[in-house]
Amino acid sequence: MKGIKTSYICDCGYRSPKWLGKCPSCGEWNSFTEEIAEPLGGTVGGVKRVSAVSGISGEAIAYKDLELPDFMRSATGLGELDRVLGGGLVNSSVVLLSGEPGIGKSTLLMQISDILGQNRKVLYISGEESYGQLKLRAKRLGVKGDNLFILAETNINNILTQAEKIKPDILIVDSIQTVFNERIASAPGSITQVKECTLSFIEKAKGDGISVILVGHVNKEGSIAGPKVLEHMVDAVLYFEGEKQHTYRIIRAIKNRYGPTNEIGVFEMTDMGLSQVENPSEMLLSGRPKNMSGTCAVCTVEGTRPIIAEIQALVTKSVLASPRRTASGIDYNTMCLITAVLEKRLGLQFSSHDAFLNVIGGLRLDEPAVDLAVALALISSITDRAVPDDLIAIGELGLAGECRAVSGLEQRLKEAARLGFTRAIIPHRSYERLKGDFGIELIPIHSIFDAINVLKKIPNSEPNI
Repeated sequence: MKGIKTSYICDCGYRSPKWLGKCPSCGEWNSFTEEIAEPLGGTVGGVKRVSAVSGISGEAIAYKDLELPDFMRSATGLGELDRVLGGGLVNSSVVLLSGEPGIGKSTLLMQISDILGQNRKVLYISGEESYGQLKLRAKRLGVKGDNLFILAETNINNILTQAEKIKPDILIVDSIQTVFNERIASAPGSITQVKECTLSFIEKAKGDGISVILVGHVNKEGSIAGPKVLEHMVDAVLYFEGEKQHTYRIIRAIKNRYGPTNEIGVFEMTDMGLSQVENPSEMLLSGRPKNMSGTCAVCTVEGTRPIIAEIQALVTKSVLASPRRTASGIDYNTMCLITAVLEKRLGLQFSSHDAFLNVIGGLRLDEPAVDLAVALALISSITDRAVPDDLIAIGELGLAGECRAVSGLEQRLKEAARLGFTRAIIPHRSYERLKGDFGIELIPIHSIFDAINVLKKIPNSEPNI
């Protein structure tokens, strides 16, 4: 066709007239795919495109003449998901939900479709399951289906036609990689198809004032499949995390234009679908071993929620020339840094030992306040002396072994006291700023040396240093 040319597009969105082994923009190798370049002139398949934000082609408006729209939120019925979204689904917003295959994305969306359908009209688009399969799964989840419409379709034009006919309040697409535009000569899931179909749904959301939820696949690296620009186009990006071998799932936001991005929601996968875990601290501490070396409790803050987590360490004599280091739930470089500090400042021989670190429950801890608990867990394992079960450690560890102040200590201590902890090792600088009684014994320290001295005074917990 005249005016249509072949080009090559990288996953980052960089376009080249010829194939390249390495992308000059992002530096990735073998990331270019062949696509049909769209003609210039603001058209797609001969159809003129309008604004994806306002839904119309208009003129600029003076700021003083703008009116504040009433962006009402719709509660999904799942408090954990509403927490991550910032209070619920915002009208005219587009949310991208991603996660590993089989993690429970479709289950979650089917459940909220049933809840939202009690007073809103929901259109559920499935490009991966037939009507019979959808009915079977909905029956297992106990979905009643009030005001819920199901469409098994992958053609974007047919989907938008049905959406115009039904006029839903909520539009769910499972998944965006299966939807295609017949005017584009490329396979479904390609970069051009994903971008154009997503843009069509954004235009629908902004133009009609409906909420759209898109399901996105992930690649082998765990990132959302398709161009990186896809995450910039939508209003919110949610990741559904967890191990398929475990029952617990965590949903977190990495982008949210209408709320915070540091909140998490915790769910448990059951035979009847996903159930909310309103108290994740008790869940993470369930089954914690008693009087066992290599374990220490810590309180981390995810958004506005304090969560008590258990850190376990296993340090054993290495038979290798280069000892192994494995970290799950903790940044690997953070683990290496803490072991180096302990070896330099306390003289512990981690260089001749294998070290394994794990956070129970699949939770990932990425704030400095967990450094002290990690250090105590490693010390406890290499010396084979248990940290008391009623002791919790909160603090950031510096390269000189000093214990630095952390934020949000008050709510951390209240959560620890609520769950039965009686003692807390905290930074001395933070201790000076505390006011009031938190129902827990506070042990302020200046450095890791003070922490060792504190443990020596506790019966049956003296490290063999």
